[in-house]
Amino acid sequence: MPGDAFRIAENAPLRSRNTFGVEANAPWLVEIAEARALPQVFALPQLQAAPPLLLGGGSNLLFAGDAPGAVLSLQADGVRIIEDDGTTAIVHAEAGKTWHDFVLWSLGQGLCGLENLALIPGTVGAAPIQNIGAYGTEVGEFVRRVHAWDRAEGAFVALDAAACAFGYRDSVFKQEPDRRFVVAVEFALPRQRAPKIEYAGLPEELAAMGVVAPTPRDVAEAVIRVRTRKLPDPALLGNAGSFFKNPIIPAAQAEALLATHAGMPVFRGDSVATRKLSAGWLIDQCGWKGFRDGDAGVSAAHALVLVNHGRATGAQLLALARRIAASVQERFGVAIEPEPKLIGASW
Repeated sequence: MPGDAFRIAENAPLRSRNTFGVEANAPWLVEIAEARALPQVFALPQLQAAPPLLLGGGSNLLFAGDAPGAVLSLQADGVRIIEDDGTTAIVHAEAGKTWHDFVLWSLGQGLCGLENLALIPGTVGAAPIQNIGAYGTEVGEFVRRVHAWDRAEGAFVALDAAACAFGYRDSVFKQEPDRRFVVAVEFALPRQRAPKIEYAGLPEELAAMGVVAPTPRDVAEAVIRVRTRKLPDPALLGNAGSFFKNPIIPAAQAEALLATHAGMPVFRGDSVATRKLSAGWLIDQCGWKGFRDGDAGVSAAHALVLVNHGRATGAQLLALARRIAASVQERFGVAIEPEPKLIGASW
């Protein structure tokens, strides 16, 4: 079957497969053309020594060392509408589809909901794992079902949105790592929806575009423009987008911080008793924006983005991230955590 539905390479370099562009290797790299091959892939002796890593676009991880086990790459990227009642369409997208291309495809079909998530790097398969979000929208709002290979059950399974246990940058796939490998996602996308443009930066961008009554395409274009200005292109400057999650803290703690930091952005948390802070603002206040130590640095445009200026190692980037988190903890008493998955190290 190798050469048909999957192929294997030994001691494979991964630098071109992660957006940080750091050097790393995998003892085995398995490229999988069809999800139906997963039972055979997981039976391979090369996968028995350590849990394998499913690698999408490599945009939400940091290799602080080599991959301890085999790395799997799902190539299937088909997209199709499987139901459509004229109001909402159910779209089936395979895991290997590039996320931004999928967003543009959905807009081209007259569907909406995902426009605020335009230009997020990565693949469709990675989207529910992280419950990606931006500009007031999270992908979990539109996920109907996730199809995956369940290693514990030795079978393909389908999880509805409730079973996915979506939270802020969280899901059951993160809570039970290495168990389920996403092969496809079904989305319920409406054909009409009021635009979500309250998030800071979008109203201003739409006004600059001369748009008064924004369509989903207008919102996507505004998001693309804002993200392009704020976030460096990984092809030019290695990065994984926002490196830290926005911390969620008790409301009382937020009020106490506001008493001494009047300009601190504060948002509603995941309950009435919590508040979400801007990790980027906290880091900026600690003076990290534009910082550079060798080739490991922080973007001069956005304090939330760690960057690789050329030959930084994953370990060097992780060391910088820890220094940043320690300074925020010391100044504000707030813990911040990384968004990307750490490979070869723990936080």
